Amino acid sequence: MAKLSQAQRLQQANEEEALAFFEEALANLPEPRRRQGIRYPLPSVVVTGLMAMVCGADDAQAMEEWGKANDEWLAGVLEMPHGPPTQDVFLAVFGALDPEAFGAVFRGWVSLLSQRLAEEGRHIAIDGKTSRRSFDRDKEQPAIHTVSAWLSDVGLVLGQLKTGVKSNEIKAIPELLRVLDLRNATITIDAMGCQTEIAQTLREGEGHYLLAVKENQPTLCQDIAETFREASDVRRRSVDEVPRPTVEICEETEKGHGRLEKRTVALCRDLTWQTTADRWTDLDFVVQVTRERTVLATARTSTETAYYIGSDPAATAERAAQLIRRHWSIENQLHWVLDVAFREDDARHRARNTAQNLATMRHFAMNIIKRDPDRKLGVANSRKRAGWDRRYLIRLLTAPEV
Repeated sequence: MAKLSQAQRLQQANEEEALAFFEEALANLPEPRRRQGIRYPLPSVVVTGLMAMVCGADDAQAMEEWGKANDEWLAGVLEMPHGPPTQDVFLAVFGALDPEAFGAVFRGWVSLLSQRLAEEGRHIAIDGKTSRRSFDRDKEQPAIHTVSAWLSDVGLVLGQLKTGVKSNEIKAIPELLRVLDLRNATITIDAMGCQTEIAQTLREGEGHYLLAVKENQPTLCQDIAETFREASDVRRRSVDEVPRPTVEICEETEKGHGRLEKRTVALCRDLTWQTTADRWTDLDFVVQVTRERTVLATARTSTETAYYIGSDPAATAERAAQLIRRHWSIENQLHWVLDVAFREDDARHRARNTAQNLATMRHFAMNIIKRDPDRKLGVANSRKRAGWDRRYLIRLLTAPEV
């Protein structure tokens, strides 16, 4: 056998390093199959599927084909006594694998990635997404709806939890929050998550909340609107009256896509008009956001107003504006990428736990790609490059922590 050159030995060492952590992390996954007749070790199946997904494989058949194309290399770095896993093996494993245990492995890995982030000022956005083609009409099984936690500071998925339907987000969000490290982070959630239990869960986890308020909390919404009406009433000058609320203002103007948008964010810590303030754990301020959009071609202007509640006593109007804008990165940088780069809405695997486990795999793969500090391509083209260039795949798998 020919001796390996120094470069080849280095490449081999990188490959072994790339897979060592994943194999070790997956070694404690509970084996979902009967021991009799197992031909493919569980870590080898999952790691092969993960690498295949990074390289552009969106379903079990594509994973099998990627494995066949790389069988010689895989045999040298993974335990594969019977060659690469087949489509049926992938479906059997992901269908039987405990999604909670797999999710715990994912969260542990992400925790290692994010541990070097500054302890102060982290922002986590919580939102749900439906995999539209994961329904099964014959079995009356609804589409999979997943609630995800998004670390906007670096663009990483921290965790996810499956719900039966979108309306179950209210129950799923506290469960997801309880398994995340919320310390010194501000968590933003849309109006569906504006619930007293969720606010309490966040504060118990030592995180702060910034929650959108709409008609699902009618009294709270009306009280916030009244606060800012009082603040804007310049006629209220009598010393016998309750003083007008003091408001901190932040204004932003943005021009693009044929529109001019002016956003005015007002933050008030005077809770005099909040008749339900005692129900919200550590409520510290209320926010009013006024968006004025002008279509430049027609000069037509529209205005909308949104309300929020928050708990951070150190927050400013400028910080609130930043977090409210950042919240929507979960739509643009997570949900949109999953649909476009990973074709999640086209995913049809749905038997047993397959849909939920493949959703976790997509999050795994996306985080692997996004943590590359030198990446210049979009996620879709990065996946293609990883499939064409094994050195790039290894670089992705061994990228330094964010």
